[in-house]
Amino acid sequence: MKILFADDDPLTLQALDACARSEGFRTVLARNGREALERWQADAPDLLCLDVMMPEVDGYEVCRRVRAADARVPILFLSAKNEEVDVVVGLRLGADDFIRKPFGKAELLARILAVWRRVQAREKGDTRRFEFGDLVVYPRELRVVRGEESIDISPREAALLEVLFERRGEVVGRDTLLDRCWGIEYFPESRTLDQHIAKLRKKIERNPAEPEWIETVRGVGYRYRERAGR
Repeated sequence: MKILFADDDPLTLQALDACARSEGFRTVLARNGREALERWQADAPDLLCLDVMMPEVDGYEVCRRVRAADARVPILFLSAKNEEVDVVVGLRLGADDFIRKPFGKAELLARILAVWRRVQAREKGDTRRFEFGDLVVYPRELRVVRGEESIDISPREAALLEVLFERRGEVVGRDTLLDRCWGIEYFPESRTLDQHIAKLRKKIERNPAEPEWIETVRGVGYRYRERAGR
C-alpha cells in the first residue's frame, strides 16, 4: 500500500514516513496542500493522511478536490484541531477517519489498517487467501483470521507470512527474507528481522515463547513448520 502523508511540519512528516516505512508501507510526502494535490495526481497513492492546517491549500480543501474526482480513495485527517465541529467538517467532506494529535505509532497504524480493511471489504476485488497453521491469511486486506477473531497485520508481516508459506517446510534464509520483505532499496539490520518475527509471533502464536508455526533455525533463518496432513 502506498500512503500519501501531507504535513507542513518537517519533523512530523519525517516521523510519519519512518513509522509507515518500518511496517512495510510505501510513502509519498508533501509539505503543503498544493504539493499534496500534485503528488496525489502524479503518484496515485492508495490512501491519504492529511494535516488540516497547511499553507497554500488546507487539508479540508485537498479532501474536497480529491473527493470531487475520486469517491473511493481512503482519506484520514491528522490534526491538532480537537473541536467536534472540526471532526464533523472533515467527515462531511468525505474523510474516512479523523486522528487527533498527538497520537502514537500504534494508534496511527491501527487507524490506517482499519480504514484499509473497510475499503477492501467494500471493493472485494482481491479475495486471495491462504491457510497458515490455524489461521486464514488475507494479505491484501492486511489481516489474519482465527475462528471469529480478526487480527490486523502490517504489509511487512503479510509479506513474511507469504514467503514462509511459499517455502513451507523449508528453511528460509535471513538474506532471502530481508530481500523479499524489505527490498533492495532498504537495508535493515539483521536484528530488524528478528524484531518483526517476534512481533508477528505475538499476534499469531498462542504461546509466542514456544512458537508452534514459525520456527527459528539458528544461524540460518526461519521455517513455517506445517503440520502433517495440512
